[in-house]
Amino acid sequence: MRCSTVVHRGVTHAAIVTEDGFSLQPEASLTDLLADDGWAERDPRDGELVDARDVELAQLAQPSKVICIGLNYRAHILEMGRDLPEYPTLFAKYPDALCSAYADIARPSNSDRLDWESELCIVIGRESHNVDRESALGHVAGYTVGNDISMRDWQHRTLQWFQGKNLEAATPIGDTLVTGDEIDHAADLRLTTTVDGEVMQDARTSDLVFGPAELVAYVSSVTRLRPGDIIMSGTPGGVGASRNPPRFLEAGSVVEVALEGVATCRNRIV
Repeated sequence: MRCSTVVHRGVTHAAIVTEDGFSLQPEASLTDLLADDGWAERDPRDGELVDARDVELAQLAQPSKVICIGLNYRAHILEMGRDLPEYPTLFAKYPDALCSAYADIARPSNSDRLDWESELCIVIGRESHNVDRESALGHVAGYTVGNDISMRDWQHRTLQWFQGKNLEAATPIGDTLVTGDEIDHAADLRLTTTVDGEVMQDARTSDLVFGPAELVAYVSSVTRLRPGDIIMSGTPGGVGASRNPPRFLEAGSVVEVALEGVATCRNRIV
């Protein structure tokens, strides 16, 4: 199943993706849809069927929290000469940091080191607290892609990354959620980033040190996760700060992140 949040005739709806368009659901967003325990069994024919040309795609989810993972791709960690981590590195974003998949992103006047980070995003489908690894995937609604746009100069002012990771309305998430049964819970999908058409990141999710099951179990042992919450699972090598010389996003740059068979974000820096 594939789901989105769309605007139709001025009203926002959760929607199930159909062959020709969308099946509008009574809930106002994907987050509200996921709060219904029976959402995955819904028949698209029971909703109002609309053509894709008659809707506008909105921000996919409005999570209560966004948990991000640092240093989680084997090749990237090893090429930096570091040991693989024993535990995931966690940091948080406020929901205000999110934006829609095709929104313009304002380049901040107080930072000249705006960087990209393509990421597999895990969307929670059930309330999750102290979930074990064996049952963790049963708590996942599905997957999308995200771009953890980062202000590197602010990120490295201190040992805490928060200030460089929470630029308002600058973390796009994909416009489509795909359930795990369609993509083998993202076990081996291609994840890419292009900037102005040039490939910057190209990796596969099979290179993750901590996969979706491990992350849901670990994060839920720290904080309760609710339907619609997002875990951003980390980025592979190829970010701008690690290049020689470093390269950062400028006004006019177009950055695109894509997760194979799932979703894309394409955003212009303004």
